[in-house]
Amino acid sequence: MSQSDNLPEPMPKHVAIIMDGNGRWAKRRGLPRIEGHRRGVKSVRECVEFCAEIGLEQLTLYCLSSENWKRPEAELRRLMSLLEQFLIEDRRTILKQGLRFAMIGRREGLSDGVLHEIDKTVAMSKDNSGMRLCLALNYGSRAEIADAARDIAAKVATGDLKPEDIDETTVADHLYTAGMSDPDLLIRTAGELRLSNYLLWQISYAELWVTEKYWPEFRPPDLIEAFQSFAARDRRYGGLKN
Repeated sequence: MSQSDNLPEPMPKHVAIIMDGNGRWAKRRGLPRIEGHRRGVKSVRECVEFCAEIGLEQLTLYCLSSENWKRPEAELRRLMSLLEQFLIEDRRTILKQGLRFAMIGRREGLSDGVLHEIDKTVAMSKDNSGMRLCLALNYGSRAEIADAARDIAAKVATGDLKPEDIDETTVADHLYTAGMSDPDLLIRTAGELRLSNYLLWQISYAELWVTEKYWPEFRPPDLIEAFQSFAARDRRYGGLKN
């Protein structure tokens, strides 16, 4: 029996994950923080492969927040190198699985090497029809909303948009996630009970699931546990159940 045989109904279509705890996992084992990030890549690979196998529509992973630039410069350089390595080594797998690759976040600050590999993978996978794998890099939800407001204001200033025509759809269409569905399920590892400036607009009605496991320990059976919790929820979207 495969792991996918244990899937409940209904299943989420779009899952977003805050991959937390790499550094703490490493510290508890007397390892350098970067080793936690390296081990976290294994979790990414296994979870992406599993989600693609079961037909998830989209998986969005919080890889680097706009607040993470406060970390030591040496750690950030290693993170950029690790990210670039992942993009190069896993491109063949992404294409083989028919995944559509995407990135959300500000490009400023990311290394030229990372941006080159991102653009290459996006271009090579754009005609695929499988799961969308979206990495949130240099991402902050408040910055995203501010950027959307700026773009909308510019269109109002040029007369391309009337203020009275601005609604929720207008805002959504100017976010980094334009054209993507909102997450149904938000998973956070390492036991922290906060959103960390992640997809604040998009997760308005997402179900939240938190595990004490650090991200390097997270595997497909943990995803199944989250899916089972999701399936047991009564999702009313502010209304009443019939």
